[in-house]
Amino acid sequence: MVIVVKVGGSLLGEGVSSTILSDIKAQEASNRIILVHGGGDEVTAIAEKLGKEQKFVVSPEGIRSRYTDKETVLIYTMVMAGRLNKEMVTALQGAGVRAFGVSGIDGGILRAERKKKLIVVDERGRKMIIDGGYTGRIVEVNGEILRMLLDHGYTPLISPVAISSEFEPLNVDGDRAASFVAGGVKASKVIFLTDVPGVLRDGELIRELTLAQAEELLPTIGFGMEKKVLAAIEAVKMGVGESLIASGLVENPITSAVGHRDCTVIHP
Repeated sequence: MVIVVKVGGSLLGEGVSSTILSDIKAQEASNRIILVHGGGDEVTAIAEKLGKEQKFVVSPEGIRSRYTDKETVLIYTMVMAGRLNKEMVTALQGAGVRAFGVSGIDGGILRAERKKKLIVVDERGRKMIIDGGYTGRIVEVNGEILRMLLDHGYTPLISPVAISSEFEPLNVDGDRAASFVAGGVKASKVIFLTDVPGVLRDGELIRELTLAQAEELLPTIGFGMEKKVLAAIEAVKMGVGESLIASGLVENPITSAVGHRDCTVIHP
């Protein structure tokens, strides 16, 4: 069984937490794991140290994202495909996992269309059209490379940088990259590990949602979680068996999520 796991940037620190590392190693005994990592906060921190102020925009659907101009996409690629990816590969190999770090650019694993225009909402709620910059919409996943790595006993670790049809690096959302990877390899499950137990409503964990219920709930979810729910919905629509949103801070978080313990499960 193939399981795609998205590790959120809030869980990375100087690599990845020891409980996640040991759980990945344990899961490899019975499942094949593909990892996708985030790290937007680290991108912001490095960019600001380099004197590049980061800007964020909000779509009419309430999705918050980084505005990525030419300079920002170069910093984004450097941090995601370089520093963070290799820190995590090092940590995984230290835990006995045969990690193989790649970006979505490598081998065209993630191909995306550059968004020419973006519709955003300003502070007063007015819609505006702005240049799309170097943000991408994933259109294709090269699952062949990922299956080859799995077949040879490696655990792919993918940074969410895609390549455009013009052969430019593009910033793509990590959660949605995980959902497309899961759909591209026909994974049984995709797990989004974050710093909360799952989708919360009035402080209470929602343990199960059908696809229709998740779509109905989406407009009411706040920044951060809304992307995970959207990605979870997309994965199920692409044929993934189920999407799980779970805490990466608990003991053995992947095993816990697979067992549907204290997480949100979204299924067809």
